[in-house]
Amino acid sequence: MNRREFLKNMSLVAGSAVLTGLSAANARVSVSNEILNVHAGRKRPNILYIIMDEWAYYELSCMGHPIMKTPNIDRMAAEGMRFTQCMAGAPVCAPTRSVLMTGQHSGHTSVRTNPGGGAAGALRAEDVTIAQILKQANYVTGGFGKWGIGDRGTTGVPENHGFDTFYGYYHQVHAHRYYTQCLLRNSNIEYLPGNYGEDDSKVGETHAQTRVFEEAKQFITENKDRTFFCYCPWTPPHGFWQIPPDEPAWQNYKDKTWDSDDAKVYAAMVEWIDRQVGDLLAMLKEYGIDDNTIVIVSGDNGGQKYFDNFFGPNKNPITGVEFRGDKGDLYEGGLRVPYIVRWPGKIKPNTVTDHLCHFSDVMPTLAELAGVKPAENIDGISFVPTLLGESAAGRSQEQHEYLYWEYLGKLAVRMGNWKAVRLTSDNTNWQLYDLSTDISESTDVSTASEENESILALMISYSDQAHVDQEF
Repeated sequence: MNRREFLKNMSLVAGSAVLTGLSAANARVSVSNEILNVHAGRKRPNILYIIMDEWAYYELSCMGHPIMKTPNIDRMAAEGMRFTQCMAGAPVCAPTRSVLMTGQHSGHTSVRTNPGGGAAGALRAEDVTIAQILKQANYVTGGFGKWGIGDRGTTGVPENHGFDTFYGYYHQVHAHRYYTQCLLRNSNIEYLPGNYGEDDSKVGETHAQTRVFEEAKQFITENKDRTFFCYCPWTPPHGFWQIPPDEPAWQNYKDKTWDSDDAKVYAAMVEWIDRQVGDLLAMLKEYGIDDNTIVIVSGDNGGQKYFDNFFGPNKNPITGVEFRGDKGDLYEGGLRVPYIVRWPGKIKPNTVTDHLCHFSDVMPTLAELAGVKPAENIDGISFVPTLLGESAAGRSQEQHEYLYWEYLGKLAVRMGNWKAVRLTSDNTNWQLYDLSTDISESTDVSTASEENESILALMISYSDQAHVDQEF
């Protein structure tokens, strides 16, 4: 097959996929209402969505990690579904949250870099978030932790984007500090008792994550008889690696004979957050809402190799095979995240799926489960058929024609198992990898054959379609 015929055939397939996607999109709300009607008399599901900042793909014990102990998240995987190919919205904190909240990939979403504040770091007034969509179904909405996509005084503050309450950090750099002097509640400053030093001090009386966790628990307690969306974008284990000295997880590591105290704190923070996840699961069961609550735990972007000699965040601890790169890169090490979903009685236990999905898919998925329409201008595709089964969903799982990322002049496109990466703004500097045989992205095969050259040309054309210039 020559290059022209190959590209023509690929375009026809892509066009068919788009038409199929549009047809399925028109049916999603009726399908989701059918799902809800199966359990007549029951309210729409609660949603508890937890993000662990910089928590890497292999940093959980059910993946064979030799150090990290995550029994509660392991139990979630045993009782639910683990995704092997969930891709972050971006390789760093702010834009990946923007993609998650808006359902738009990084060529369309408002926040595409990591400035923390200002217009470039804020959602626009017209942006529609998951919380705003869920408000249409009468969800009470709360956020607790690191917002990162709209500082106080900007158009991006969470209380203007669907959240009844948000407690924590608005500026994503502020979120690195755990013994900070203050946190925000709906843009109002609240000072933390006993924290009077510099924001990067490792001493104080009130650890911010302790307060954030208490607020999330209080929100669930107050709304246990309503339908809620509890969004917990927690900062640990990222940041300045600060942990309360009396925290039980710290007691497991403080006497380790490691040459890095920060590594000890990092490991303890992972276990601390795992325990907090377990506490929230126990609350759901205590309140009798466990089987009507979808719980999702994920990382926000690829892990960073701060302590690679200890933890190997992107290295398979069993096989030794490693994802290339880490946070900030558009290789798999910067984009592939742990992603686990639990919904007792609805999601088949102990399921592992290779479905290729992306943070932009979260909005349409949650909207479908809530029985409402997502925003109109999204790039995501609902993965409800993967979660509940195609029979329960009433349709087969749609697949992405392609996935797209951009960050600081770098671009990446994923088409099935093909991955194209551009490292600089020079549009000739493209690499092509076949992830089915080279998950480490070690061998550029862009010129290995005429067919590969044609595949790369198609993927470059997708990248040209995907980017829309920003105006501030």
